Amino acid sequence: MDIDRLRKQLEIDEGCKHEVYLDHLGLPTHGIGHLIIESDPEYGQPVGTPVSDERVKECFELDLESVQLDCKRLYDDFDELPDEAQEIIANMIFNMGLSRMRGFRGMKAGVDARDWNKAADEMVDSRWYRQVTNRAERLVQRMRSLA
Repeated sequence: MDIDRLRKQLEIDEGCKHEVYLDHLGLPTHGIGHLIIESDPEYGQPVGTPVSDERVKECFELDLESVQLDCKRLYDDFDELPDEAQEIIANMIFNMGLSRMRGFRGMKAGVDARDWNKAADEMVDSRWYRQVTNRAERLVQRMRSLA
């Protein structure tokens, strides 16, 4: 997987805010989609609290490392998948987390079978698709391009 390409895609899909904000689910977030957790110094800070560029970059890199590990937890053969499929899966895990991604059993079955259209169909048939339609549609089209 081209991590620099993924990094650029996520910066576009997630945007970047140098302050604490609430994501579309109302969860405290900052930077490039970094969900604030209890161990973060930003935890409990009010919306609008500034976050330095250095901190945004630090969190983004840690989140990318975590996503790469989660991809391999979900797919034993992750490194054998086409780069495009790897980037799509990593993008989705970055967006919704491993636990929600585990719910995409039909998509996983499609990827495991290398049936890219089935995987794409399963992506469309989800609440995630309706929540982030523009991003999801781009990822679906990319998945279909593998067929």
